[in-house]
This record gives sequence, C-alpha cells and structure tokens, in this order.
Amino acid sequence: MTISRRLAIAGLAASLVLSAGQAFAQAPKEIRIDFATYNPVSLVLKDSGILEKALAADGITVRWVQSAGSNKALEFLNAGSLDFGSTAGAAALIGKINGNPIKSIYVYSRPEWTALVTGAKSEITKVADLKGKRVAVTRGTDPHIFLVRALAEAKLTEKDVRLVLLQHADGRLALERGDVDAWAGLDPLMAAAEVESGAKLFHRKAADNTWGILNVREAFAKDNPALVRKVLAAYEQARTYALANPAELKKTLVAYTKLSDAVIERQLTRTELTHSSIGSAQAETIIAAGLALQEAGVVPAKTDVKAVVDDLLDRSFAVTN
Repeated sequence: MTISRRLAIAGLAASLVLSAGQAFAQAPKEIRIDFATYNPVSLVLKDSGILEKALAADGITVRWVQSAGSNKALEFLNAGSLDFGSTAGAAALIGKINGNPIKSIYVYSRPEWTALVTGAKSEITKVADLKGKRVAVTRGTDPHIFLVRALAEAKLTEKDVRLVLLQHADGRLALERGDVDAWAGLDPLMAAAEVESGAKLFHRKAADNTWGILNVREAFAKDNPALVRKVLAAYEQARTYALANPAELKKTLVAYTKLSDAVIERQLTRTELTHSSIGSAQAETIIAAGLALQEAGVVPAKTDVKAVVDDLLDRSFAVTN
C-alpha cells in the first residue's frame, strides 16, 4: 500500500470519527415542546406520558412549555426555547414571512376556534358596526388574521377600528368588563364567554379559520429527523386516543382550563381531530389567508405567498391518516 493511500485512508477514518463525535455531541438530551388549551391533542400527549416513554431508551427527557397563543409559540420557537410549537397555519405563515426559521410538519386539529365576539347587550351585529369601536385582539394569531380578513370584506381596515392589543384571556376579560366593544376570540375562552356571560359570536366564518399546525425549528428538524418522526408518532397515538375517548378528552381539557364541562363541550363541537398529515388542503387554506392579508396590506406586496407556504410546509414527515 502506498504512503499516499495510507494517508488517505487514515484521513477518512479520522473524519468519520470526528463526524460521529460531532453527531453524538449534537444529539439532544432534552426536547422542548409546547402544550396549549387551543391544542387538545397536546394536553392528551402531555398527560399520557407517551412521548416520555418513546424517548426514554435514547436518554432524552421532555420539557413542556405552555403557549398562551400562536404568537407566543412562534416567539419561543424563534428564540430557540421551543423545539416544537403549536400555532394556527396562517400565524405560522406570518412568522415565516418575518424570518422565523420554522417548518410546519403536522396537523393537530381543524377547528373553528375564532370568531368576532361582542357582549350580551351589545348592539353590534355585523363587522361594519365595528367602525370606530375598540376591539381586543392578540396580534400574530389566527383571531387577529380573522379580524383583518373580516374587516377587509366589510371594506374596512385596522385603521378604521381602535385595536386594543391583549393576550387572549385578557381580551375576554376586557370584553366582559366593557373595556372594549368587541373581541377577536379564541376557544376555549370564546366558548366560556358564550356559556358564562352570554357573549355573542356576531361574525363567524369557518373557512377563514386556518388549521391547527405543529411546527418545528428548521435546524432541529434538519439535525434530528428520526427524533422528529418519534415525536409525531407519539402525537398520532395521542390524537387517536383523543378520538376514541371523547369523555377523557373533555375531562383533560376541563382539568387544564379550569372551565366547566358545558364550556369544553362547546369548544369540542367546533374542533375536528380527524386529520394529521400536512399537505395540499392546509397549503390551500394558508395561501388563501396569506393572499387576503396581502390584499389588506398586512403582508408586503412583493411577498410570493405560495413560495413561502411551499417552504413552510414540510411533507417529508407526513403520517398516514
């Protein structure tokens, strides 16, 4: 064997050892995943211990972080304090447009989780009535996007109303205290406002609610594809269990939200859990939302919405429904 060949082989061996060492060093000892009351499957997954059991053999622990809204989940993902986060599809699109390095990989629900809400005694009956009124909203979430689209259809913009920027729970409280005239609501808080204080959903449009989407940090997915698949397999077990055990699902939501059975039952009538694979149906809905937001001036005119959605949705991790 020539000296040059020996050196080449030695160099290859050294590089393989180095690569293996780097891969070992990069293997996470913990994954960070969110749970949210707007994502019922995440609550079942957290309670069941399915994910912890799946990762125990790899020596990987799970840290659960609560998301109060899509905006918070996206914030945590962007900061690297979450590896997996629950959002609405359109919210994930806005995050991606703004440079958040995420991939949308799974569907946890097809909900009608947002509507425009007003108080029991309010005279507001249509979107046009919001002109000049105070509207509570959580920016960067499906309710915010829903509000923008509803205003556009009524030939109004955000400038025609007085936005009061609050997290979802505070938006509900502001409505019930009379601090605002309307609220872009989110379940289960929206259902609670209906059941407990007689709030009225004066504008509903199920088609403008975008899917419940699980996102992963792009770098995490690239470095740990097998681990991503294990997480989604655990999600599938939890989703299947939730579908097969509606009473247990309701019990879990009641425990986490501290809301009544009647409220959670109202939420679940608007929450479909029969989908999980991400694909063309989600792409179409998110693109439609993006184009509507572009027309309303929320998304820059130069943005290629379809291209961003194509980049956002990663179908390589698709599970079989």
